[in-house]
Amino acid sequence: MIDVNELRDNPEKFRLSQRARKADESLVDAIIAADSRRREAVTSAESLRAEQNSFGKRVAKAQGEEKQALLAEVKELAESVKAAAAQAEEAKSEADALLRRLPNAILDGVPAGGEEDFVVLKTVGEPRQFDFDPRDHLEIGELIGAIDMERGAKVSGSRFYFLKGVGARLELALLNMAMDQAISAGFTPMITPTLVRPETMQGTGFDIAHDAEIYRLPEDDLYLTGTSEVALAGYHSDEIVDLSAGPLRYAGWSSCYRREAGSHGKDTRGIIRVHQFNKVEMFTYTTVEESEAEHERMLAWEEEMLAKVELPYRVIDTAAGDLGMSAARKFDCEAWVPTQNAYRELTSTSNCTGFQARRLNIRERVQGAKATRAVATLNGTLATTRWIVAILEHHQNPDGSVNVPAALRPYLGGLEVLPVL
Repeated sequence: MIDVNELRDNPEKFRLSQRARKADESLVDAIIAADSRRREAVTSAESLRAEQNSFGKRVAKAQGEEKQALLAEVKELAESVKAAAAQAEEAKSEADALLRRLPNAILDGVPAGGEEDFVVLKTVGEPRQFDFDPRDHLEIGELIGAIDMERGAKVSGSRFYFLKGVGARLELALLNMAMDQAISAGFTPMITPTLVRPETMQGTGFDIAHDAEIYRLPEDDLYLTGTSEVALAGYHSDEIVDLSAGPLRYAGWSSCYRREAGSHGKDTRGIIRVHQFNKVEMFTYTTVEESEAEHERMLAWEEEMLAKVELPYRVIDTAAGDLGMSAARKFDCEAWVPTQNAYRELTSTSNCTGFQARRLNIRERVQGAKATRAVATLNGTLATTRWIVAILEHHQNPDGSVNVPAALRPYLGGLEVLPVL
């Protein structure tokens, strides 16, 4: 969540952010009003409690009828204190509920608008020009024995699949290469839980009551994560972390689950939009001052991975209305998919500033200061199952075989071509 003190001091910043997101600006004023009621209720309760303490001292000294009269007043005052405390708690709950609805304030430079209002920051490489009719990734995957959608649907339903043979090996190669790169950049490798408590899911910024993308296990009150970001964000919840030696960086390897609600009819062919996939995710805890520089580093690491698999891509600055609850800024890398004649997202990196850390109570000590403050959290994709789509299509040969990018070959036992079976 955002810092209510900052909102109170600079409400226009948050109104402008809401406007850029095409979201409700009146929420800012509602939070300020609720916070004012909360502070008034707390002040009233504290004043009554102080009066109650004062009466207690007078009762101790009084005798006879005076004492009985004071005791009656103390009893009445105790009821008032109790009522005021309840009112303060109610006001706090109201203010907190409103505060949790307010998305993170966007950073300067983020494009305003919705999904289609992104800004292309750069384009790297040229889409391949074919001298034959290119096959789509599913046809290629079936020819080389890499993807089996039919049996995935038989076993688990639509949008599930089996990766087999070179398909399974290709995904493992991608994820291992991503993990090696992360380790060389100073990340600690992590295999994360994929089931988390509701407070962890909410703390990361997901609306567990209304987000139709999330799988829930009601009997256990646990949630399947759509990214290891969730578990990694919760890893240091309710802790004071030490950033004196620099950022804390983790690379999470996990399966990810998304219901893909509302996407009926979109990308139903193949493995572009599926319910389960694997991913290596970067996650960083750093200072708020360092967060934008770390964001640029994360983007550079993503681009390094894309260069290794020799794919043409573009980098976009995501528009405010497409950022989601937690992100203050997000960069996507989109690779060219030949048979769709379009760029499709392969990586995403978000700067969440102190938003998630406040919700999860993750703080740092500031040198020379007694108080603690929220850290900044960032996340970014290094590799995921969807990359197979672009690799198969971009590197295909006329017979349906696929050339293996040079950087991936050591992870495939030196294999240079994925052959047709």
